Amino acid sequence: MNRKFVLTLALALAVNSVALQSHAQDAPSYGTAINLETARKVAAGAEAEARKNNWRMAIAIVDNHDTLVYYQMLDDTQYGSAFVSIDKAKTAALFRRSSKAFEVRARFSGPQL
Repeated sequence: MNRKFVLTLALALAVNSVALQSHAQDAPSYGTAINLETARKVAAGAEAEARKNNWRMAIAIVDNHDTLVYYQMLDDTQYGSAFVSIDKAKTAALFRRSSKAFEVRARFSGPQL
């Protein structure tokens, strides 16, 4: 790699790091912990929506410290979704925002290398 590319990449990472830290100040509080009964109700709503739209998916619900509270995988769901659903739930809990927020940030705010 040439030096200019490495410096540009380092600068882009530093800028995104500072931006994420500033957004963390705007993030909602962690709130109250979710219990199993509430997790089951949330999962039932997610399952109903998935069945209505014919989505084969995995449903993972974690508490506000990223510990798995509830998990289910609908029939005929691809195996990779099992891991992705848990990782997405943990990301949302730890950073107090949806994993979609990271996709949007990466897509629209970073320098185009």
